[in-house]
Amino acid sequence: MHSFVWHPYTQMNDWKKFDVITKGKGMWLYDSNGNALMDGVASMWCNVWGHSKKELTETITKQAKTLQHSSLFNLTNDKAESLAEKLVKLAPEMYRVFYSDDGSTAMEISAKMALQYWSNIGEKKTKFVSLENGYHGDTIGAMSLGYVPLFFSKFKSSLFPVLRTPSPNRYRTPKGYSFEDYQEFCLERIEQIFSKNNNIAAFVMESGAQIAGGVVIYPKGFQKKISKLCKKYNILLILDEIATGFGRLGSMIEYKNQESIPDIVSFGKMLSGGYLPLAATLANKKVYDSFLGEYKDMKHFFHGHTFTGNPLACALALRNISLYKKYNLISKIKKREAQIKSRIKEITDLDLVGDVRHKGMMMGIELVSDKKTKTTISPQKRLPQKIFNEAKKHGIYQRTLGPIVMVIPPLAISESELDFLLDGTIKTIRNVSSQI
Repeated sequence: MHSFVWHPYTQMNDWKKFDVITKGKGMWLYDSNGNALMDGVASMWCNVWGHSKKELTETITKQAKTLQHSSLFNLTNDKAESLAEKLVKLAPEMYRVFYSDDGSTAMEISAKMALQYWSNIGEKKTKFVSLENGYHGDTIGAMSLGYVPLFFSKFKSSLFPVLRTPSPNRYRTPKGYSFEDYQEFCLERIEQIFSKNNNIAAFVMESGAQIAGGVVIYPKGFQKKISKLCKKYNILLILDEIATGFGRLGSMIEYKNQESIPDIVSFGKMLSGGYLPLAATLANKKVYDSFLGEYKDMKHFFHGHTFTGNPLACALALRNISLYKKYNLISKIKKREAQIKSRIKEITDLDLVGDVRHKGMMMGIELVSDKKTKTTISPQKRLPQKIFNEAKKHGIYQRTLGPIVMVIPPLAISESELDFLLDGTIKTIRNVSSQI
């Protein structure tokens, strides 16, 4: 069969064919030849319960029989209403929910919401500040907010300017700094920018950790201190919990764990259990109220999507959230987190491994060609393809982000399945070492 599909982040020249996945069950994906692969990246970090979870598939089927889609333009639907109420109860100090389809669009909404907020209240604040190597999606606005040079340098001329501040990566701390000193330097840089610019609309950051930009776990108190600076200088705080919320880092709402209340926050990926596209951007009362007025004032939010508040996705998300409590998922994540932690030394001792960064159900293993100099492996070595092909031999679906091997399983993975994934990851890295 000739394929007409153009695959994401893939050099198509490198691939004669792709495995065709025909079924998913639990933590496993099955191809057209009957081969099983453990879903070691949770189908791009979004799968919660594994595949074909009965409660979720039944919910989709049931909802499809009554209402598949109805617009939120001048109408509403019961599932969108119920989910919004649930999200506002879950997310401290949030007041209203704006729906979209994926993480990139949710972050575009966050940016537009912040810009229009200041316009609505009559202030000219139009600039954004974000962390270096933050990632917020692949659309133009999201690329501007979260600029990862490895991914986006070819589009730089089309992006809007954003002020960027350094992020505290323990492994890549500049010479002459202790990690503690570098944290303070990062915070001082943020405050310098805040104090010298009176036109900053918002500070934008991933909540709890940077993922696509290198799996950088924030040190304790770092995000909290940024939120205090935002309040001090009357700057909106926009948090991106698309990949870090709903249990990935070990807490349902990560900003609650970080003690940093945002003005605007976006959720996605695991919101629907990873089964259907759905994202939500939540705003506090101060932001929402600025959009109220007479129609002639033109203060209402100028944004909308065809599938905003899709009842299939919203019904699914409601059921998904109810299962967190039913199966006590967050406490189970804590056990799996400890299990991962117990294997870190074993992974760190491997020849190519420079650093292992881990929190909750997320681990990034940075591979280097020289441990002493921390030299990054050259793209000429085609590391991503080698890791993918070797992992397949060990029954694992695994992807890298540049030189970083990502271990991000479905949240409900069992102890024995997680051991299988970690064992296979170790074998994969060990065997690829001889090819680098």
